[in-house]
Amino acid sequence: MSDKEEIPKIQRIVAVLWPSFLTSGVAMIIFYWIFSPEELFPELIASGVGNMAIYSVTFLFLWMTTLASCLLSCYFLRPCNRCND
Repeated sequence: MSDKEEIPKIQRIVAVLWPSFLTSGVAMIIFYWIFSPEELFPELIASGVGNMAIYSVTFLFLWMTTLASCLLSCYFLRPCNRCND
C-alpha cells in the first residue's frame, strides 16, 4: 500500500472498537436473556450490589474479550512481508 492509500489511524481504531462494542452488546443481551443476575450472583444481590453494576461489569468483560479477538484478527491480517521488515 502506498502512502496515499494508507488507512488513517483513527479509522483503524474505530474499525476495531466499534465491532467489538456491538458484538459484546449482542452477546450480553443474549446471555442475560437466558440467565438472570439473581440466578448467577445471589451473593452479590444479597450484599446490595445492583443489577446495573452486574450488567456493567459483564459488558466491560465481554467488550475486552471481543476487543482482544478483533485486535488479533487485525494483527493476523497484516501481510507477511510487513512482518519480516
